[in-house]
This record gives sequence, C-alpha cells and structure tokens, in this order.
Amino acid sequence: MELDLFIRYGPSLLSGFAVTILCWIVGSLGGLVLGFVLACLYRFGPAPLKWFIFGYVEVIRGTPFMIQLFILYYGGPSVGILLSPVQAGIISFIVYGSPYFAEIFRSGFNAIPEGQIEAARCVGLSETRIVTRIVLPQMLVPITAPLTNFFIILTKETAILSVVTVPELLYETQTMASETFTFVEPFLVLSIFYWLMVIGTSRLGAIVETRVTRHLRRT
Repeated sequence: MELDLFIRYGPSLLSGFAVTILCWIVGSLGGLVLGFVLACLYRFGPAPLKWFIFGYVEVIRGTPFMIQLFILYYGGPSVGILLSPVQAGIISFIVYGSPYFAEIFRSGFNAIPEGQIEAARCVGLSETRIVTRIVLPQMLVPITAPLTNFFIILTKETAILSVVTVPELLYETQTMASETFTFVEPFLVLSIFYWLMVIGTSRLGAIVETRVTRHLRRT
C-alpha cells in the first residue's frame, strides 16, 4: 500500500481505534460492576431474586451478542428507546458481559470455605463487611485469570459493533478498503491494532495476578 493512503486514512483509523477503546473499556467495566452486583445478589439475596438472576444469566449467555445488539438498536425505537450507535454498543456490551462476569464472581464465591463465612456471621459481621473483608481478598486469586481472559474476548467482540454503524476500528477499515480497493493491508493493520489490545490486556492481567498472589509466594 502506498504511504499516502496511510496518511489519508490514518486519522480515520485512529479515530476508529479510539471508539473501539471507548466501547470496550466502558462496556467491559460496566459489565464487570453489574456482574459483581448480580453475583452478590445471587449469593446473598432471597430465593425469588435468585431465580430472576438465574433466568437473566441463562437468556443472555444463550443468545448471540449480535442478536442482542440488533434487538436493542433496531427494536428499541418501537418501545421508545432511541440510542445512538455508540450508546447502543456500550449498553449491549454491558448487558452481554455481565452474566459472564457474574459467573466468574460466583465461582470465586464458591471457592471460599463456608466455615469462614459462618464464623464471620457468628461474630456479628454484616454481609457487606463479610464480602469486602473476607470474601473479596481471597476470591481475587482464583478469578483474576478468568477475568483477564474474558476481557481479552471482549476486545475482539467490539468488531461486531460495526454492523450497527458504530464508527469503530473495523467499520473504518471496511470503509478504507471499499474506497481504495485494497483489502490485505487494511485488515493487516486492523489485526495489528487488535493484537496490541490483546497483548496490553494480557500484560495488565499478569501484573494484577502477580499483585494478588504475592502473599502465596515463598520468601
């Protein structure tokens, strides 16, 4: 590919990369928070609420992300929900990711011996303090790797947002390819961008895992 094409389409590709990063970070962190809330409610909530959360998790995990995105973006106006492509993409990411994060947190809760929680209740600790002082510090060890892996999966799921005209990286790359009739080079650049995102996420996850497991290493 000629250098002038990179110069001409470089700003568009960088803009698409920025939108991809925005949707990924906001959507993933939103899904992480919502997933943690769902896991806590499932663990400590009443039975009717547990059944509702169980149904939500099964429905969202059992349907493709693209269908969920279509329903929100194209079906939303029929019930008065008008969203821009970026807003629809971020909300869909939050909804899609939250059940998977909830299941990861649930597995972390299950890894904590029940005797510790019962002992904490016996000494009068509230459920909130039990979670923050006893459960969270211990569950971070087994769930850090699965969380990192799912964050990596979500980086690549951002490509689906292009189907509802979110001006993210794949959308800008497709525009460049259709206008210049070059396909190998633009998509090679696209692959490099995603590779950098994955490597960065993996390295950050390794740093977090090292910090949360440092008490397990022998001196």
